[in-house]
Amino acid sequence: MNALELIAQDSLKKEVPDVTIGNTVRVHVRIKEGERERIQIFEGTVIAKQHGGISETFTVRRLSHGVGVERVFPLHSPTVDKVETIRKGRVRRGKLYYLRERVGKTARVKEALHRVR
Repeated sequence: MNALELIAQDSLKKEVPDVTIGNTVRVHVRIKEGERERIQIFEGTVIAKQHGGISETFTVRRLSHGVGVERVFPLHSPTVDKVETIRKGRVRRGKLYYLRERVGKTARVKEALHRVR
């Protein structure tokens, strides 16, 4: 079992992007179509994060033509090129599955304001 943990440690990314629940992110994903490779951008709100070392994932949700689309991205996958944080959201939950039932303005997450103490 120790050998498996060592292999998993080697394949972890050195720079882990800041993916927090409630943030609006832009995920750059490598898509391979035949021999060609291109980068596709998926932008949405992070509604869930599953912890687990090498198998850590995060779920991003967005509305596309009125239909909710969710994608699960492995954090340490080589297909995930980079993750840009567009907006930091202020939430009080660990999972935002309640956004699935909401449409329009009610599905928005409040923006986190920097508090100075």
